[in-house]
Amino acid sequence: MNLTRARRRAAAAGFPADRPRPPMAVDFRRLERLRWLARLMDTRWRIPIIRVRIGLDGLASLAPVVGDTLTAFVSLWIVYEATRFDVPKSLILRMLLNVGIDWLFGSVPVIGTIFDVAFKANRMNVNLLHAHLEERLGGRPPDP
Repeated sequence: MNLTRARRRAAAAGFPADRPRPPMAVDFRRLERLRWLARLMDTRWRIPIIRVRIGLDGLASLAPVVGDTLTAFVSLWIVYEATRFDVPKSLILRMLLNVGIDWLFGSVPVIGTIFDVAFKANRMNVNLLHAHLEERLGGRPPDP
């Protein structure tokens, strides 16, 4: 982001561009619900013998396209909730890419189920959201 654009955004927000952003209000209950949902979708149970964690996303992928489409809607809801935290569009696009990859490769029969168990898009998205919020709350500007 160039300096002029940053100044315009800062002026619109009502504070100078050379100062750090004011602290943002974070709804920690919403954040905790997203964390709980991501855990339910990706890592809720552990398969004892091979010690691999699975969630509803991995189980639903046993029904190739239908199960992955239903869980993709839950994943999109997590991304929607992330937009309510006023995160940058680049972060939202990255989260949408994770959901798209999860849906696309997870929809392949048999191999898609293995992929869904290994690729934990919801956990990655919630971790991206947490990292961004920690940077903003810590006073450092987020990485571009």
